[in-house]
Amino acid sequence: MSNSFLKLAVAAALTATVGLATPALAQNSAVTNAILSQKAGQMDKALTSINEAIANDKTKDKAKTWFTRGEIYNQLLDPNTQALFAKYTKDMQPGEPLQKATESYNKALQLDGPAGEFGKQVPARLQNLYGMAFNEGVKNYNDKNYDKAIASYKLASQLNPTDTTAVLYGAYAMEAKQDFAGAKSSYNQLLGMDVYKTKPAPVSVYTRLLQIARQENNPAEAQKVLKEALVAYPNNKTFLIEDLNASMTGGNSEAALEKINKTIAADPTNANLYAVRGSLYDTQKKNDLAQADYKKAIELDPNNFDAQFNMGIYNFNQAANLYTKASKLDLKTYQTKGKPLEVQGKKYFESSVPYFEKALEIQPNDAGSLSALQKVYFRLGRNADSKRMEDRLQALKK
Repeated sequence: MSNSFLKLAVAAALTATVGLATPALAQNSAVTNAILSQKAGQMDKALTSINEAIANDKTKDKAKTWFTRGEIYNQLLDPNTQALFAKYTKDMQPGEPLQKATESYNKALQLDGPAGEFGKQVPARLQNLYGMAFNEGVKNYNDKNYDKAIASYKLASQLNPTDTTAVLYGAYAMEAKQDFAGAKSSYNQLLGMDVYKTKPAPVSVYTRLLQIARQENNPAEAQKVLKEALVAYPNNKTFLIEDLNASMTGGNSEAALEKINKTIAADPTNANLYAVRGSLYDTQKKNDLAQADYKKAIELDPNNFDAQFNMGIYNFNQAANLYTKASKLDLKTYQTKGKPLEVQGKKYFESSVPYFEKALEIQPNDAGSLSALQKVYFRLGRNADSKRMEDRLQALKK
């Protein structure tokens, strides 16, 4: 009788032990069921099981639970199987699977640590998700769905905070959307990233910030960006020319000359730069230097209108000065010195003709070239040509 009692007591104890273990085993099986359903391609059942595990107090703080959830959503995103599993994501919000996969892996890493069984697998998974998010951003951008593109690029940036490409492409998408304030914020975010503390940010970041400052009609901001750009790229032709233009607009010819010399050193085959420097020398009455630059500009680019026209003007003015000087002589002096002055003046008029003619060829409706040629032809006795220029001038006025 005592033996029977003992057996009954043991049986009761076993029953009690099994009964206590049942809830935990049931919930652990929810994770197992999720894994098995995922492997079988039954993603609806996998999602149901993993959501049960996430909601249960005994498994919601387990790294395995969250890692499994990440794996399920990751499989829904896999380009190789995405079409097959589309029916399981059709009721989800755009970007929801990617977002949930990301948060799941991050939670697993938080719970397990970087050296844990699941935690050490997370970085590779997140990098894979980064590629998916970035590619989704590119697709949406090409489809002109800029809001979705921006959201995808932001998620890609969160997945890989040290990566600069997603931030840059996100700024491009914001510009395409005409969100210039957002684009400016992203470009400035780029400038503050660690990677650009030891090397300059891409030239395009500064050029786009300059463009945005102009679109906002903010010259002070543009000047600030330009100074930063020149610190980063002191020999960049574009930034040097921008700085030069700012100096010339301000009327400081000495500062402009100093800057254009630097710009020419960085871009010695740019005909426009020599033409501009020639104009600066003209304002400083440095005729020889001005001529040398105009000739260099023409050598580099025969179709440089400013250089051709200004060389014509130089010769025209030299001729006019000589004729004026001759006209002021008294009769006696004129007979001995006046004629030689006019002969010399005529040579300057003749020298101006090819420059003005080339300028007119480059810009056929330029009133300045037509007017100059009309006067020069008249001085040289080419009356028919002078009349032809006069007729063209009159036609422009109609």
